[in-house]
Amino acid sequence: MSFYHVSVILFLMLDIKFIKDNIDLIKEAVKKKRLTLDLDELLKAEAKRLELVGEVEAMRQKQNEANQKMASRATDKLLFEMQELKKNLQQKEEELKEVMKTWQRLMLEVPNLPDVEVPDGDSDAQNVSLRQVGKPPTFDFEPKNHIDLMTDLDLIDTVAGAKVAGFRGYFLKNAGAILSLAIWQLGLNELVKKGFTPMLVPSLVRKESFMGTGYLPQGIEDLYRTQDDEYLAGTAEVATMGYFMDQVLSTDELPKKIVAFSPCFRREAGSHGKDTKGLYRVHEFFKVEQVVICPADHEESVHWHEALLANAEELMQLLELPYRVVINCSGDLGLGQVKKYDIEVWVPSENRYRETHSISYFHDFQTRRLNIKCQDDQGRKHFAHSLNGTAYATPRLLIALLENHQQADGKIAVPKALVKYLGQETIS
Repeated sequence: MSFYHVSVILFLMLDIKFIKDNIDLIKEAVKKKRLTLDLDELLKAEAKRLELVGEVEAMRQKQNEANQKMASRATDKLLFEMQELKKNLQQKEEELKEVMKTWQRLMLEVPNLPDVEVPDGDSDAQNVSLRQVGKPPTFDFEPKNHIDLMTDLDLIDTVAGAKVAGFRGYFLKNAGAILSLAIWQLGLNELVKKGFTPMLVPSLVRKESFMGTGYLPQGIEDLYRTQDDEYLAGTAEVATMGYFMDQVLSTDELPKKIVAFSPCFRREAGSHGKDTKGLYRVHEFFKVEQVVICPADHEESVHWHEALLANAEELMQLLELPYRVVINCSGDLGLGQVKKYDIEVWVPSENRYRETHSISYFHDFQTRRLNIKCQDDQGRKHFAHSLNGTAYATPRLLIALLENHQQADGKIAVPKALVKYLGQETIS
């Protein structure tokens, strides 16, 4: 089934008038995000689309007028003219249908404009570090990696995981399972205190929400697909944004602040040979996700972007983990992202920082696709703005937590914020 069905045309892309009026900016965005979209082809398709739409509308008007004449006086000549008109109209409609397929495909590939503060770069190797928080631990013993720690403490079974779930499969056991539950609960509780509405959201989601959030069609290789043409989401953001699809929200209702939890799935199609051991890159995981829908205002988006980052940093500090914040370069931005921060946590066994959080804002890229509007006090409607950011993602976060808090006797010190959930100060 095609992704470019005509029925979803209206809210699947940036505004075409904005694109035509700012074509140089869009071309620069394509260049900065290291994409291959041919915008000249899009402009040609747009011109042809407008031409055919005009012709089809004129022919339909002529057909309506002929129908009115037929009702009062039917003649052989008029009947012949109507038959010819019908045939020509069908041909033009088929031509328009084919042009629309090309136009929609190209429109779905048009990227959002990156913020002026986004550094230029090809990949995450060019991301820029903004700050480091906390000091990496120094050990007076030979530290272990997370797999050895978890195996010794009977927290994991990767052999059974591979047998049951295949490559990258795993079972968390005993305190490993309880620790994961504790992390989720901590994240949910802390964000609820900040006024976020908790949601448990679906992982199995229809393609409209994936297209609306920008994960289709570009990210199809990393998604699991069912026989019913549904997909398994890699983040709770997809279902949460879909929840608000086709809604008009009053200004008084905004911002909508959601803390969403769900199982998540990724094929990791582009990571063959990377992180094949351990819990960093697995097919099934769990996320506590922050999602915000705010008024259509750039300053509002910037405010909430910084707020989501602050929330994520506070949550990391509760786990007493050393981390750094980076601003992602242009080549490491997704199609719809205007600006993105990553939080990277220190992993002692690798002697480097690894990404655990992403915090992004999109302006109206997602809300336009999903037809989510806000209405001001004067009754004017605008596409709202959307943002999202990781709160906690497991089991990836277990890597840093276990490795940074390991002790010489093989036990794991439990961060103070988690003690009440585990009922113990160490894992042994």
